[in-house]
Amino acid sequence: MNAISIVIGSICILMIAYRLYGTFFTRKVLKLNDDTPTPAHTLKDGKDYVPTNKWVAFGHHFAAIAAAGPLVGPILAAQFGYLPGLLWLLIGAVVGGAVHDAVVLFASMRRNGQSLSEVAKQELGPVAGFCTGLAMLFIITITMAGLSMVVLHALENNPWGTFAVAITIPIAMGVGLFYKKTGNLKLASTIGFILLMIGVFAGPSIQDTIVGDWLTFDTSTLSVILPIYAFFAAALPVWLLLAPRDYLSSFMKIGVFIALIVGVFIINPAIQFPAVTEFIGGGGPILAGPVWPFISITIACGAISGFHAFIGSGTTPKMINRWSDIKPVAFGAMLVECLVAIMALIAATALQPGDYFAINSKPDVFATLGMSTVHLPELSQEIGLDLEGRTGGAVTLAVGMTYIFTKIPWFENLAPYFFQFVIMFEAVFILTAIDAGTRVSRYLIQDFFGELYKPLKRVDWIPGTIFASALACFMWGYLLFSGDIGSVWALFGVSNQLMASIGLIIGATVILRVADKRRYMLTCLIPLAYLFATVNYAGYWMVKNVYLNPDASGYNVLNAVLSIIMLVLGIIIMFTAVRNWIKTFNHPRARLETFSS
Repeated sequence: MNAISIVIGSICILMIAYRLYGTFFTRKVLKLNDDTPTPAHTLKDGKDYVPTNKWVAFGHHFAAIAAAGPLVGPILAAQFGYLPGLLWLLIGAVVGGAVHDAVVLFASMRRNGQSLSEVAKQELGPVAGFCTGLAMLFIITITMAGLSMVVLHALENNPWGTFAVAITIPIAMGVGLFYKKTGNLKLASTIGFILLMIGVFAGPSIQDTIVGDWLTFDTSTLSVILPIYAFFAAALPVWLLLAPRDYLSSFMKIGVFIALIVGVFIINPAIQFPAVTEFIGGGGPILAGPVWPFISITIACGAISGFHAFIGSGTTPKMINRWSDIKPVAFGAMLVECLVAIMALIAATALQPGDYFAINSKPDVFATLGMSTVHLPELSQEIGLDLEGRTGGAVTLAVGMTYIFTKIPWFENLAPYFFQFVIMFEAVFILTAIDAGTRVSRYLIQDFFGELYKPLKRVDWIPGTIFASALACFMWGYLLFSGDIGSVWALFGVSNQLMASIGLIIGATVILRVADKRRYMLTCLIPLAYLFATVNYAGYWMVKNVYLNPDASGYNVLNAVLSIIMLVLGIIIMFTAVRNWIKTFNHPRARLETFSS
């Protein structure tokens, strides 16, 4: 198998899905109508509710949803071979992920851009709303801490990467101010993009200077800096920092993967991994469990991701200019993210299996696999780092992309630059999701605690904004600083896919009430049936075999408690939804009355 075949086939499938299934879902199932104003217009406040150009909204949404998931998940799942991950990405994204993202955004916009917990309360009742809100608070806290942990190791003692990431903040604020004053998107984008590239390529020149010393941080310092930064990203007006930073970052994200696609077409690297490996039955050095259900909780973003529900019912519904923009912004961005994940999978599987497992396994574990490295020693020498035992997926992607790029004759001596650039690129990818995720967490806290103190529900009340932003940052910042979350990716995967199940449950409820034909509800029920069974079995497997197993390396009672609470909340929400569906089916007038409300 060669990489070009995978890339061409995947692009064709995703383009056909967008053109045919995307059009059917948005026009026939959701019945989008541009004659009705969106919440961005009806509730316009210049801070959170801001009508936004659809490509700027796409840039924000894509940058926010495409975090560590489409990069790290496929790389870790390469343990099973290239075929399981590829199939799950394509099927999951088209049948599940794109539908989930579009219907969640639609459901939130129908309820004036409210959070998914508020939507659940209005669609399914107060019990489901409370359980959804509580589950979302658990999940977003775990997600932000998990994503931030990846950033810590990418920027630790790395002044080049820290400088390149930090410089995007003032550049984005400048672009936001310039665009607000002039309204010239093309000029603002051009200036911002040029400044961004200057900042990126100026990074190496500051490494051995006093500025480089100032920007060299250990993980403890970074774990304090990140929540402080996120506080400002959550509290400042969306047009000033979050939207322009995500928009500009999306240029780099898409640009890097276009470059990778071009590199694949030039080099056409062979896929060194077999279709399936010996670890599909479990017992692998990276993921202990079997290919099912672990392929679907390891690869979340890129196939279907509950984290997208936070963005789709948080920042994005308050920015959509026209209802028809849901198709490119939600459905389209999900398919683009799928392609990003496929390219990450190619970058990993283009490495020799021995090199891949040497990077992603601890040295003592790798010694038991009976494998030997092939190109890793020379890559370590070229890059200037010892690459063995650097687990977590981020380094593997950087090595894989560097390996492909340096096969192009003009770039053969630029290995350290490519490696550091990709590490920085991954950090920006993740930080944009932390920006939006923390802001969404702020909305959730305001909704949740607003039941106790009504002014907190007002997103324009400054004391409430400051309190909710600070509390959100403190919760995930504490987990990040204390390092209390072990086996973080499996915990993140289970919680993330549970959130996706909740999104599909609410989406199915909304479709049942607005669609002309009740069978359209199957667009959500089919992926929901698979995902709900998968996430519950995966959660049970992790609690039994890892979190409550004293002999397992991931033994962690806190993780077990969090997992059990989340799974129970999911079952309660599902039970409530089924009762609601039965009632709606048996009483057609309830369907009409709910829609007309």
